[in-house]
Amino acid sequence: MNEKVGLSEVNRAYWSQRSTSYSDVNKEELAGSSRHNWSSVLHEEIYSHFPGRSPKSISVLDVGTGPGFFAILLAESGFHVTAVDMTPEMLDEAKQNAGALAEKIDFREMNAEHLCLPDDSYDVVVSRNLTWNLPHPEKAYSEWHRVLRTGGLLLNFDSNWYGYLFDETAREKYEADRASSAELGLGDQNVGENFDIMEDIARSMPLSDIKRPEWDISVLSRLGFNVTTDTDIWKKVWTIQEQTNFSSTPMFMISAKLRKGLI
Repeated sequence: MNEKVGLSEVNRAYWSQRSTSYSDVNKEELAGSSRHNWSSVLHEEIYSHFPGRSPKSISVLDVGTGPGFFAILLAESGFHVTAVDMTPEMLDEAKQNAGALAEKIDFREMNAEHLCLPDDSYDVVVSRNLTWNLPHPEKAYSEWHRVLRTGGLLLNFDSNWYGYLFDETAREKYEADRASSAELGLGDQNVGENFDIMEDIARSMPLSDIKRPEWDISVLSRLGFNVTTDTDIWKKVWTIQEQTNFSSTPMFMISAKLRKGLI
């Protein structure tokens, strides 16, 4: 337990110093095709789950908001949005990126595994590129279950980002991505600021060496969700640059619906 607590602090420090460069990535997404692509997917999933309801009647919790990408898309569509992150530096970037929309988003500093929020308080929980980076991901899923209302929706977008650290075949595919990106002149999005530190953190994270989304399906089903996955979601939301850089680690979507009558 002490080791995991220490890992959380190392993780927090890493993302604190990455806040500016990570925010730059979100700014590029907001300025390009990613904005429309992601907004369309979020709308489709939420509206199909809550047909006939207006956005302002739907409360959404964005867990691990980072520089605010999801929160901004959801707020500009009229949803009632709460956005949480464990690093104040990320929240500062998110508020700046949101501009005038910041007044419509409830930003809070909070740990995804220990939410200081009431039970049954949100219709939707969304998250992107977070669960792989959690010391206790099953605890996080339990917390997200707790704050969801009966019949609510959990949308989680993630990938097997660091499997290459544990598997030689995955390593070969990862290196092929690097070569393809260089050959096409698309830039290497895998090697970022203090990347060696991130790899060290990933080696200690429990999900880095676990096959997903199979693990997620098992955990969420036990918690009382009806779970479906889309392993081709990356084709809808990623740019050509992302598809080339990350072809060996395609993003999946988990859509988990909290069964009625369960707590």
